[in-house]
Amino acid sequence: MQQLNAKLATLVASRLCHDLVSPVGAIANGLELLALAGSALDTPELALINDSCRAARARISLFRVAFGLAEGEQMIGPSEAARLLRDYCAGGRLSCEWRRQSDAPRPEVQLALLSALCCESALPMGGRIEIEELDQGWRITGTGKRVSREPALWALLDRPGKLPALSGAQVHFPLLAALAQDRGRGIAVTAGEAAVTIELG
Repeated sequence: MQQLNAKLATLVASRLCHDLVSPVGAIANGLELLALAGSALDTPELALINDSCRAARARISLFRVAFGLAEGEQMIGPSEAARLLRDYCAGGRLSCEWRRQSDAPRPEVQLALLSALCCESALPMGGRIEIEELDQGWRITGTGKRVSREPALWALLDRPGKLPALSGAQVHFPLLAALAQDRGRGIAVTAGEAAVTIELG
């Protein structure tokens, strides 16, 4: 049942992201046409629309890989993975570094991105997330001025069990746990006052 629920969740996410890409892209294209027609885009109103559109596209692109269905042998290159993270973090208090230098299977990238989102949840004041490849997995480390973890959520990663009360902003925790278990991957979490690390083996 857990595997079925995880797959259903990824299918729902894929559908939502797919259906949102077109209208958000149309807004971006409309702004480009206004610029080509000579309209000034530096007014506060259009600047707000442009910035919001850019942020929406960045989040949809990253969420499509992190939450969407990831099966088969599709590969994601290091430049694309780095771009997804860079665009997602643009203008915020968080920075992310993708350290793998070769292509990676999309299911692997999905686990790494979900781990990064978990680390982001533990950095309320922002910080830095580094994603690096291990011999048989990944290490994702989040560092910042303060690390704040909700024990019940983080316990799901290395001790999957009954789900606690969740909000929509926390769904990456049970999804990471379910997908890792489905793919035979172990998760180890270590944390201190200024850093939290997730290792996928």
